[in-house]
Amino acid sequence: MTYTGANEEQDASFSFLTRALLIGVCLIFMIMVAQFNRVSVPFIIMVAVGFSMVGVMLGLLLTRTMFGLMTFIGIISLAGIVVNNNIVLVDYIIKLRERGYSKHDAIIQGGATRLRPVLLTALTTVLGLIPLTFGINIDFIGLLTQFKPAFQFGSENTQFWGPMGTSIISGLIFATFLTLILVPVMYSLFDSVATKLRSQPEPEDLIGVPSSHRSR
Repeated sequence: MTYTGANEEQDASFSFLTRALLIGVCLIFMIMVAQFNRVSVPFIIMVAVGFSMVGVMLGLLLTRTMFGLMTFIGIISLAGIVVNNNIVLVDYIIKLRERGYSKHDAIIQGGATRLRPVLLTALTTVLGLIPLTFGINIDFIGLLTQFKPAFQFGSENTQFWGPMGTSIISGLIFATFLTLILVPVMYSLFDSVATKLRSQPEPEDLIGVPSSHRSR
């Protein structure tokens, strides 16, 4: 016995979107590796994208929204927005390091400088999705001719577009805090580990060195 009809079509759509999400993540990762010429920075950014899913789930739980096809599409869209915000921040921190700033100063200066672009990107996206998510309708023709906006809250399209808007809004709000707090911390941690590994001598460099000096 098998389930057919709408259930079969939904399973096929979820399977397609899952493959699309995985392919998109792989392409984004490869592009970032080519851009930064390292693996650690793209890995940090992709971890932030993964943590943004926590915000999506919290938003769905708070609004009691079902996880459906449009929610999945919203997650795919959210991944691109989160990646852009993190690239803006991390790329500027790397440029400051190349200019001679210390790691601590580069992170502080980069966060302060890129705070406005990151917040503006999140704020404009959230505000732009609010009418679509909650079904806010305004009659602009009536507003301009008769000063009657005929303001309406909620519509039939909200059931279709609402889950997508909810997933993007909740995930982006949560990811914005991750971009400004978690990503700089992870960058500092990975940089410290990489510096410590580079400072260790190679095994062939210890050949011929007395054991007393090796312990030191």
